Amino acid sequence: MLIAGFPAGAWGTNCYLVAPAAGEECVIIDPGHQAAAGVEETLKKHRLKPVAVVLTHGHIDHVASVVPVCGAHDVPAWIHPEDRYMMSDPEKALGRSIGMPLMGELTVGEPDDVQELTDGARLRLAGMEFGVSHAPGHTKGSVTFRMPETPEVPPVLFSGDLLFAGSVGRTDLPGGDHAELLESLARVCLPLDDSTVVLSGHGPQTTIGRERAANPFLTGMTGADAPRRGM
Repeated sequence: MLIAGFPAGAWGTNCYLVAPAAGEECVIIDPGHQAAAGVEETLKKHRLKPVAVVLTHGHIDHVASVVPVCGAHDVPAWIHPEDRYMMSDPEKALGRSIGMPLMGELTVGEPDDVQELTDGARLRLAGMEFGVSHAPGHTKGSVTFRMPETPEVPPVLFSGDLLFAGSVGRTDLPGGDHAELLESLARVCLPLDDSTVVLSGHGPQTTIGRERAANPFLTGMTGADAPRRGM
């Protein structure tokens, strides 16, 4: 498996391109602010053909390049329905008044083809499977993408802004909820094997085992700490 990532734009948001191998179809995860050039360079370097863009959530630092990337390659974008509005109205998502400047060079809006993610879905894209888990807390529509272990690669979790190396996502923006975020961590992350590689929305990669042992938001927490849904 090939996973190529790079930090992009003013917020240093990690954009990932995932493919079975060089020269094959790929999926692009979170093409954010000023990510389009890096996406094109990575596609060329590894001879990849994108088939979809998938989004961990709707904040502008993760979706700012969705329209140009999807448009250039005629591919759909996948996002959870509770965050879909953010692609067209990023200021509302950040708690800003309509009309306030937001890095004026950005072109916001939806690509031509938008597909909606659901909790528990298994996306089969580019010959790979991505398990989708709804993980609210950072935003109402935050999700993670999990890929199973292969002979070459341990299991991988694309955690977006739910879990970072040594920290977790902020919850002070509209739609954020600290209690929901802790529930998502307990339900989505902690049941995973310690060997699971965590590729976050910002910062370096880590593992579930490392975060379970040292992340101050996770130490002492178990998967049993997650409330049962519907109760």
